[in-house]
Amino acid sequence: GPTVSVAETQTPLEAFLWSLPQPVAVLGSLLLVASAAATGWASHELLTGIVLLGTIPVIMIFERIVPRRADWTLGGREYGEDAFWVGTIFLLWAPLFSEFYDTPISDAFVWLREASALPPVLDVEGIPALMLATLVAALASEFVYYWLHRIQHRSLFFWRIHATHHHITKMGVARADRTHPLELLALDLGPAMTLAFLGANEQVVALFLVFRFVSGHVNHANLPLRSGIWGWAFTTAEWHHLHHSLVREESDTNFGCSIILFDRIFGTFSGRPDVERIGNGTGEALSIAAQLSIPFRSNETLRSL
Repeated sequence: GPTVSVAETQTPLEAFLWSLPQPVAVLGSLLLVASAAATGWASHELLTGIVLLGTIPVIMIFERIVPRRADWTLGGREYGEDAFWVGTIFLLWAPLFSEFYDTPISDAFVWLREASALPPVLDVEGIPALMLATLVAALASEFVYYWLHRIQHRSLFFWRIHATHHHITKMGVARADRTHPLELLALDLGPAMTLAFLGANEQVVALFLVFRFVSGHVNHANLPLRSGIWGWAFTTAEWHHLHHSLVREESDTNFGCSIILFDRIFGTFSGRPDVERIGNGTGEALSIAAQLSIPFRSNETLRSL
């Protein structure tokens, strides 16, 4: 059977204490970058890059010290595969897709805003305003993402581009970046629409990226984190681990990437605290080549992976 999760043996005090690291990491990162953007004490662009990439090795260290599940501890080959996905996301696909969306799609929603006479509501300055604008941007973007994500789980056609992310057999921080390049086209649609339509300036865009990436990486971490108060509104590692369950009924819950409110509102939230086994299909690990080829397989093959 599966290894018992450390979270299952926590006392109420330990559960409370383990509910604090995630909001501290997310809000602390946001405050750090917001303060640099507002006061100029450091380059907010540089800090954004450091936070986005630096979060991963820091969490990896803690995963070795206090793992949620011992059977999720990664080996050398698995770290190598994760390095491949992190590298391609940050060095190749994300920059390419950013360039693509910044031009035709962002411009289209800027035009819509100007045609509707809606002011650029996310063009703000100052730490409190930047933090609030980031939350507004995240809520609007997550609403789009929630429905795209839910459709991916309901339609075999759209599942093709999402399945790669679910073909993991262990949780780990870098596995947040195991996303097929075709899926990135869809994932970038929500932010491109909302950030452009609401007139976000570059500081808000930077903070939005920090919120999204730090939340996403922590949500995949093999750490005994608990949801606590933060989990009433935001997606936590506890909620997201269940979304990666090998059991279809559990996987079809908790669709929110960083915000769980829409799952609560639209009836797809599950508060089950532990997942027995994660993965998809047969539950076996796939090679990188197999993961990349998933969108191009036949329906029969897709169902049997």
